[in-house]
Amino acid sequence: MSRRRTLGTKKKIALLLSAATVAGGGAFVMASTSNASPPAPKSASESTVCLGLATALGNNQKFIADQRANPDAQSEARIANREAVVAEIKRKQEASGCAVGESAQDSQTAQPSQPAQPSPPAQSAQPPAASAQPSQPAASAPAGNGGGAAASGQQVCNGSTVTLSGEGGAPAASSNQFPAGTKLKVTNLDNNKSTTVEVTSVSGSCALLNNAAFEQVREPGKFLIRRALIEKVG
Repeated sequence: MSRRRTLGTKKKIALLLSAATVAGGGAFVMASTSNASPPAPKSASESTVCLGLATALGNNQKFIADQRANPDAQSEARIANREAVVAEIKRKQEASGCAVGESAQDSQTAQPSQPAQPSPPAQSAQPPAASAQPSQPAASAPAGNGGGAAASGQQVCNGSTVTLSGEGGAPAASSNQFPAGTKLKVTNLDNNKSTTVEVTSVSGSCALLNNAAFEQVREPGKFLIRRALIEKVG
């Protein structure tokens, strides 16, 4: 009887040691998993989504800075509105795995390669003919400059990209070149979708679409339209 009891006790001890070993291994695995570092946030240069959000953030921050530098009676309300938009954009950056707070200014500077049309020097050998057409360059200037004086139906803001302002409400746009009430048609040349919206407020870029308007022309998962056609239609 005593021998059987002794063997039973040894078996119990062995089972307990085995269980402890398994439990310790599991705890080690859990600890190793919990200590794994999260993936590093992506920068604007690594993701078009992050670039779009960074551009939207930069445009809103520039608008806030301009309002503070040149305040008027409505500046305080505009700044409060845009600060809420900035907070929303930062939340989207975090949710998209982007570097929170990274900003970039409107991408008109991102396409400086277009001025690589210095071919006119080759035409300098024809100064007499050029002098006969001095009025044509003045006519084409408004289309390139995209100023508020552009004629209806004329392409404006050449070379500009389009992003979202982060503001809610019905489809609308904000602009630093066109007054409230101006109607702009924005076409995404990557998917041929377009929307016609009314400018309702001031922003830091030629054309900044609010959330509803941007959804009408965006590509899934993107917050920036690189190839955009902007037309003044009213």
